[in-house]
Amino acid sequence: MKVLTRLLLVAALCWGAFGTAAAQDVEASAMVQGGMQAIRMIDQGRTGELWDGATAATRKRIARADFAAKVSSSRSPLGAPLQRTWVAVNRRAVADPDAETAGQYVSIEYETRFSNKPDGTLRELVSFHLDRDRIWRFSGYALH
Repeated sequence: MKVLTRLLLVAALCWGAFGTAAAQDVEASAMVQGGMQAIRMIDQGRTGELWDGATAATRKRIARADFAAKVSSSRSPLGAPLQRTWVAVNRRAVADPDAETAGQYVSIEYETRFSNKPDGTLRELVSFHLDRDRIWRFSGYALH
């Protein structure tokens, strides 16, 4: 139950900032905060929990164990995050015949310096999708 509560908190944080506003009225600061919550779960090795609260489309696209393994294999060699700054918030509407993947997306990009790569930064991208029930849910993470 504790896991579900945390995941709902992430969704509620994102949704609470929007109220009944139209998807085009996304509050960037709330999305940055929600993205940081998702990344902190990754920092803490709680990727499985993050996957549990993801959109149905994300859960269909990649299995829980595969998601956790992929994130862990890309993050573990980097060490702990030393500094993380958001650098961009982007919104995009996707037209897709699959109703689960079509719709509004918000992606937050962070520039991060890690302990095992102190001479440079990497970009972390966290994405959310506005599901049919009008709740923003985690939909992806990428490191580049």
